[in-house]
Amino acid sequence: MGNVFKFGDNIDTDVIVPGKYLNMSDPEALAKICMEGYEFDFASKIKKGDIFVAGKNFGCGSSREHAPISIRWAGVACVIAESFARIFYRNAINIGLPVLESPEAVRAIGPEDTVSVDLTKGVIVNKSKNETYHFVPFPSTVMEIIKAGGLNKQYFQNKKINNK
Repeated sequence: MGNVFKFGDNIDTDVIVPGKYLNMSDPEALAKICMEGYEFDFASKIKKGDIFVAGKNFGCGSSREHAPISIRWAGVACVIAESFARIFYRNAINIGLPVLESPEAVRAIGPEDTVSVDLTKGVIVNKSKNETYHFVPFPSTVMEIIKAGGLNKQYFQNKKINNK
């Protein structure tokens, strides 16, 4: 369960991680600049388990993996959006960040709401409004990747992402 940060449409990877940081590769350093193109020092507001909710085409722009890595390492539990840029969606899955498409949830969830997500059942519960929304659950192979912490499990375990 986490608090919601709500964004509009077309949040691109330059907003998530500005291009001047592309020489960085340390996930913990990337976490500290998460969403800096949206608001300077935004990452300091994020608490472990918080949830990003956004409109259409979240993660558009360049195909950098820095963007989903920064979101995950910042402690965000998942991103719920109306739709995602395809390459961002796949990069997020590859690093173990759940990305959920639910237009009904995006329309109903407010920026101050508290939300919980059941990835296996495809259910989003808005605790603030006592409402339930749905999304198509991931196939079992994708759930295995997410549960493992991403495709490159050894790298992520060495960076202690699961212990953050």
